Amino acid sequence: MTPDAIDIFDPVHLDDPYPLYRLLRERAPVYRVPGTDFYLVTPWDLVTEAVSRPADFSSHLTGVLLQQPSGPHSTFDLDGGGRAVHVLATADDPAHLAHRKLVQPLLAKRIRELATTVGESVDRLWLRGVRDDRIDWAADMADLLPLALVADIIGLPRDDVPQLLSWAYDSTEMLGGVVAADQFGRSVTAAAELAGYLHTKFQAALRDPGDDLLGVLARACASDQLTDDVAVLILIQLVGAGGESTAGLIANSARLLAADPDLQSEIRREPALIGPLLDEALRLESPFRGHHRHVTRDTTLGETRLPAGSHVLLLWGAANRDPAKFDAPDTLDLDRRSGANNLAFGRGVHFCVGSALAKLEATAALTILLERTDRIELVDEAPPSWVPSIFVRRHRTLPLRIS
Repeated sequence: MTPDAIDIFDPVHLDDPYPLYRLLRERAPVYRVPGTDFYLVTPWDLVTEAVSRPADFSSHLTGVLLQQPSGPHSTFDLDGGGRAVHVLATADDPAHLAHRKLVQPLLAKRIRELATTVGESVDRLWLRGVRDDRIDWAADMADLLPLALVADIIGLPRDDVPQLLSWAYDSTEMLGGVVAADQFGRSVTAAAELAGYLHTKFQAALRDPGDDLLGVLARACASDQLTDDVAVLILIQLVGAGGESTAGLIANSARLLAADPDLQSEIRREPALIGPLLDEALRLESPFRGHHRHVTRDTTLGETRLPAGSHVLLLWGAANRDPAKFDAPDTLDLDRRSGANNLAFGRGVHFCVGSALAKLEATAALTILLERTDRIELVDEAPPSWVPSIFVRRHRTLPLRIS
């Protein structure tokens, strides 16, 4: 296979992108998707260089790459002619820093509080999900746990979590690029309904702010630090993407365990190895395959000229398996001292604001999975499946047989 013959939306690459990532690192480190203004960046050195050059590579999400089965793939404009408002992960400084300063202190406080209660949430989901010595670890644990805790942090009712999960996944489906014609309208509708729901909750918080994130943002608006619209966009982003990386980590690490009985035995003997396992799971199966950057001016990355207005997808999942950075990069190694130095949560000023919460949840989930079982196996007659996406690495289903 040559770079010119690549279709990044080929189901083979969506299920197992790593041979493609290897080819691109070696043959086309900054690869232009034919017929589009999108470039894929795969080597560690170029991905980290782009992150360190925000003046050239803005975090603004101005377009997404969409699959077109009948012809060349296309770019879908999200910038509205420069009128789009960007917050948190898709904002640049100083706006990004201002948003982060509002959100991060509450997250840090809630993480300390959740450390004693997250186990109760895991226990509740476990008891509800296990049936006949099986559990769909993706649907019954990995998807539900993160958003339940995000809802608590924001100040949303737990009973609304199933609806929030549906809105979150449907509204962000477009970012993955694989959107059938009948799904496009559903994605737009979900985004509008989620925005309407959060707008209503925020208006209530403006009248009576509590000690949750709704209250923090309401008080920020009252003191003119934010506008109401920006506050609601921050909430939309936290719901839409706040559980994504954690859901990926919880399921991806469990799959690595289920596929390797010796690894299970080693971690059962030494539970402290859950930490290194999570680092390797993040590196080997980065929950976000990559993140977007907007090219602000004509520039060069590596040996490739990039025109102003073009789009870059920094592929964390490819950089995290770069042999120039990691020895035996496709191998899970609990003794890998550099394993924690991966890009799964991003890098630099945009390092994921919820990374500590994600690891807390994943540790609690894996702990109960190992403590309450003697053996975990994949189910031959019901193999796991991935969400088809060039953006996330998340399981649609992950049936586990437990004994």
